[in-house]
Amino acid sequence: MKPAYLTPESLQNFIQSALLEDIGPGDYSSLASIPEGKTGKAKLLIKDDGILAGVELAGEIFKAVDPRLEVQFLKKDGDPVKAGDVGLVVSGPSASILSAERLVLNCMQRMSAIATKTHRLSQLISHTKAKLMDTRKTTPNFRLMEKWAVLIGGGVNHRFALYDMVMLKDNHVDFAGGIRAAIDRTKKYLSDHSLKLKIEIETRNLAEVKEVLAVGGVDYIMLDNMDYSTMREAVRLIDGKYSTEASGGITENTLAAVAECGVDYISMGALTHSVSSLDISLKAI
Repeated sequence: MKPAYLTPESLQNFIQSALLEDIGPGDYSSLASIPEGKTGKAKLLIKDDGILAGVELAGEIFKAVDPRLEVQFLKKDGDPVKAGDVGLVVSGPSASILSAERLVLNCMQRMSAIATKTHRLSQLISHTKAKLMDTRKTTPNFRLMEKWAVLIGGGVNHRFALYDMVMLKDNHVDFAGGIRAAIDRTKKYLSDHSLKLKIEIETRNLAEVKEVLAVGGVDYIMLDNMDYSTMREAVRLIDGKYSTEASGGITENTLAAVAECGVDYISMGALTHSVSSLDISLKAI
């Protein structure tokens, strides 16, 4: 089952915008050099080991560029791949294959990198109940695909954007005049505007955790930049009343220790903002 943000409309809007950026009025390299009516085949060649992502999207891109293109899928999203594997074979008008090539590769290389990193880091905490979660630290206009890649890699999507969940970070709390004021104003605003959104609030120390517990009315409590002993005590105080999220400066080296503190989720911006693209190419056959 696809997440709510992956609608046919959202996918097509992205594809059409990206094709407009890349092709504009025409792919003149292909139109000028390739005889009209020429057909051919190309294979998606995997050159790195990892987790493949963007396969379904690639099919939609080929279809959008030219409905005459036929795609044979040899791998699916989430499949582990090794260098030398072939992900798909596309056949049809040669010029259309080349027009679609760069967008397909740009998407699949980055999505596969994110899925690969998410899968690898998730394995490090598989002995705990914690789930790895993404953030809004995504590439502008590519969030749809980056969050999709996190899911493919076995991670969990946090809120998609500012409108589908309330997250009261430290600046919100400080500007609002404190934790109680921030929560109370938020609940009133949601009620006044008939919005049914979950609420998460950031805490920086045990005193703030205790204040949130006294006020109540939230769904998640974020434990931000806490050391291990403080985080374990915060989890003990919360005692399952609310879901917990660890955040702030968590690295691959500290990930397992954070998970072992008993939190439900660990958010890492690095899943989407610090990855190296998987090496994938499209080769004529």
